[in-house]
Amino acid sequence: MHARKLVVLIVFVAFLLVPIYWLLNMSFKSNTEILGGLTLWPRDFTLDNYRVIFTDPAWYGGYLNSLYYVCLNTAISLSVALPAAYAFSRYRFLGDRHLFFWLLTNRMAPPAVFLLPFFQLYSSIGLFDTHIAVALAHCLFNVPLAVWILEGFMSGVPKEIDETAYIDGYSFPRFFLGIFLPLIRSGIGVTAFFCFMFSWVELLLARTLTSVDAKPIVSVMTRTVSASGIDWGVLAAAGVLTILPGMLVIWFVRNHVAKGFALGRV
Repeated sequence: MHARKLVVLIVFVAFLLVPIYWLLNMSFKSNTEILGGLTLWPRDFTLDNYRVIFTDPAWYGGYLNSLYYVCLNTAISLSVALPAAYAFSRYRFLGDRHLFFWLLTNRMAPPAVFLLPFFQLYSSIGLFDTHIAVALAHCLFNVPLAVWILEGFMSGVPKEIDETAYIDGYSFPRFFLGIFLPLIRSGIGVTAFFCFMFSWVELLLARTLTSVDAKPIVSVMTRTVSASGIDWGVLAAAGVLTILPGMLVIWFVRNHVAKGFALGRV
């Protein structure tokens, strides 16, 4: 029975890793070899595809733009969601449950619903093609998610801790930053992970709200399509580099994510 479970696990992991391996495999091939037939590994190993990305300002600029607005969005989402989640977890006020549900409905709506309003608004106030425009647009979806996750963690912290801190003379900012946030650091790690990933993989808003100065990597990747066909090698290399930021984020918050999945509302 143990051997059977091990075989099933190996097959499942292999099934998950095959697309990633194949993407990595293609990134070290030339277009001629990619289109020439099926090969399990590069016969003529080349780094030209990665060289194109790291030497072309349009390519590496797209990665920097994406990282810029994604990190900005994560910081804004956490800054807004932390006090909001604390209010939902500690206080009861008129319409609190309705407001909480309304926040979640924003996460349920597809990005295309808000595309035209955002485009018109940002064009009118001069925010079109800026990093802050995409970061703020993604807050519409990430802030509700962050509030929902953090509220679950905060509700698990006894209210007696708040009362004891106030009796001991702690001000709210000192208590919140010095005592309360360290208690929910796993929840903050989980929330940061999801905010980063949802913003990183979002395509429609990021592509529509930018044109040149803040163009994300997802838009730059369409440059591989030309009259001569698709540059499969460069596209594969770009795909590999697109996966790396997510892997790094998972590595840095891995302990918090594991604990968060076990304790929080995830």
